[in-house]
Amino acid sequence: MAASTFLLRRLPLCVQTGKLSRSSYPAFTTLRQGWSRSHIRPSASLYSTKAVDLDQTNKPYYITTPIFYVNAVPHIGHLHSAVLADTFKRFHEMKGRKAIMSTGTDEHGLKIQQAAAQAGMKEIELCDTVSKRFQDLFDAANISYTTYIRTTESRHAVAVKEIWDQLLARGYIYKGHHEGWYSVSDEAFYPSTHVEEKINEKTGEKYHIAIETGKEVEWTTEENYKFKLSAFTDKLTEWLDNNPEAILPKSRHLEVQGWLKGGLSDLSVSRPRSRLTWGIPIPGDDSHVMYVWMDALTNYLTVTGYPWKNISDSQKAVCGWPADAQVVGKDILRFHAVYWPAFLMAADLAVPKKIVAHAHWTQGKMKMSKSIGNVVDPFTAMQEFGTDTIRFYLMNDGGLVDDADYSSELVAGRYKKLLAGQLGNLLNRSTSVALNPSAKVPKQPSADNVHPDDKALRKKLEALPGLVDEAMANYRTTHATQAIFDMIAEANSNFTHCEPWKLVKDPSNHNRLQTVLWYAMESTRLATLLLQPIMPTKTAEILDQLDIRKDERSWEHARLGQGWGKDAESRKIHTGTPMFPQIKLNNK
Repeated sequence: MAASTFLLRRLPLCVQTGKLSRSSYPAFTTLRQGWSRSHIRPSASLYSTKAVDLDQTNKPYYITTPIFYVNAVPHIGHLHSAVLADTFKRFHEMKGRKAIMSTGTDEHGLKIQQAAAQAGMKEIELCDTVSKRFQDLFDAANISYTTYIRTTESRHAVAVKEIWDQLLARGYIYKGHHEGWYSVSDEAFYPSTHVEEKINEKTGEKYHIAIETGKEVEWTTEENYKFKLSAFTDKLTEWLDNNPEAILPKSRHLEVQGWLKGGLSDLSVSRPRSRLTWGIPIPGDDSHVMYVWMDALTNYLTVTGYPWKNISDSQKAVCGWPADAQVVGKDILRFHAVYWPAFLMAADLAVPKKIVAHAHWTQGKMKMSKSIGNVVDPFTAMQEFGTDTIRFYLMNDGGLVDDADYSSELVAGRYKKLLAGQLGNLLNRSTSVALNPSAKVPKQPSADNVHPDDKALRKKLEALPGLVDEAMANYRTTHATQAIFDMIAEANSNFTHCEPWKLVKDPSNHNRLQTVLWYAMESTRLATLLLQPIMPTKTAEILDQLDIRKDERSWEHARLGQGWGKDAESRKIHTGTPMFPQIKLNNK
């Protein structure tokens, strides 16, 4: 049996209905992990003003990254999007829910056509090369995607054609004449109100840019197909008004509502083949090529097996749509929060439950740019610090609202202060052979008579799971790591205050010593358990050292006193090389 056939049979029927890859471009799609075959009721459209009662009990949690444009190699911002989505996927799996995650590459459009011509390559050759680079990055970063999608796959063309046919049949697409400002870099048209004039300081020449992205635009006149976006101003407004957390953070939600207040213009959804050849042809009209964003956005449906022909409603639900969360960078918010839900509404499909728009990364407080030469290579970063350290830094420092700064010094600082100085230090202290020569798990103290010195720590331990759960529900990994390391800091402080190195010298203090060691070890266990979605490899090593079994690492065990089970006294704590050894910067 071919490997692709074996993988295909593991998937729900909805995904089996689409081909894995184009025959001329094999192995485009990587599919991982089993999918749930549980049944739920089909979803209703979620933009209705009425309350929607959906049975989501067995629906897989479905999260997406944006698909990344292959005109350039991946940078640290791309990795941030992927780690963010992967962290939430892993968190929901930790809580016992089936989860699916898609990522991949966007491979059509004028920029690809131009980049391939400049490189003297065929378009598909360029796409193959760069797409593999992205997939290699995500594999190196331990991103647990279930599908890696490429828009040059045949199954994607089927999904795009279906969306087009649905919109055309419902009267939302028409052929017209378009004049406007077009950005090749953004692959988007902009109204005059979103464009401003600039003057080149060196030449004195005037040019225009898109206010939103800062990319240069040019005046374009052409015949093309248009989507009646203007017809959805009210529906989009209603959707956002009735779902105040549909877009995170709140500032982005308000930003999109502001765009809608100004009204929407109809959207060009094709380009003449005379201008663009590298794309999906318009069904029934080969003289036009699909607008890249209608093509690209449909990928989120493609990976679920859309158009879901010849399957039952319950099987459709198992495929995961609607997406529970779609992670995007703030620069592509308009496409995901205006165009995409409008396309879905027009096709009578449910819109995503949540759009999570994260901020960008800078270096030296300057926007990363190839021309400036300050773009961070994520492969180099992971080689320098280790995969889990970079994952942690991105989730600890990368924000939704404000741009974050990246530097090797900052990463090293977080590693030294938090990972080695706090978590690693607490692990070393709690497993110290000098304090616990038997290497056994200390006896759990009674909750009825807590020692005064332990009350502050115990309070933090009891509150921590709820704080992390709330932070993750709001897609704020920074808040989750802050809560975890606040607790670890308290645990280290408590350990220092209790001076177990003195207690061990007097046998009469044995019970108190056991209690101090238990709180230190329990704090390490609980913190490590909650850090699993962010640092899957390193946390597994720590939990192995603490002799926490594989079936004791789920969310139900992320509670005070829920570790080690009834046979705790028979467990053996392992010691070895430091979990977070000293690191040295490459340039030092």
